[in-house]
Amino acid sequence: MKMLSEWGFSLEGLRTGNKGEYWFLAQGLLITIFPFVPVYRPNWLQINSSNLLYFTWGVAAVLALSALVFLGKGFLDLGKQLTPLPYPKEDGELVQTGIYSLVRHPLYSGLIFLTLSWAIFQLSLSHLLAGLIIFIFLNAKASKEEAWLSGKFPEYAEYQQGVKKLIPWVY
Repeated sequence: MKMLSEWGFSLEGLRTGNKGEYWFLAQGLLITIFPFVPVYRPNWLQINSSNLLYFTWGVAAVLALSALVFLGKGFLDLGKQLTPLPYPKEDGELVQTGIYSLVRHPLYSGLIFLTLSWAIFQLSLSHLLAGLIIFIFLNAKASKEEAWLSGKFPEYAEYQQGVKKLIPWVY
């Protein structure tokens, strides 16, 4: 219970959602549902060449490893600043080093890469669509989080200008 309160959870927050509790709950729901999405692979997406199949598995493996690096390094670099809520901790500091110098939301990036990896590994259009929904959701959650971070940290605007949001060097 102490950890939840250190992260910013409160009974009032669960009633009002003023620190982004509903964003956290919706994210948990999306991530929980994702593995249970049925695989939809139309006939035109069937791969008959073992070389092409191994190539797609290789791409999926690279994305999965990237996801693990972004998630692991994101957790490590965030350290005591970690909170599952998009609202920054009261005594928090802005982290701009490590993986956070490459992308502003590496934990979200890791989730996006993981869903894309699974969709490619399964050659599943339904998982690709679910991954797109997760991407849209995490992008919106990151925007809300960034509004709060900008209000708390004056230097955040400069950080936004120099570091991409979710996908290194791209977006």
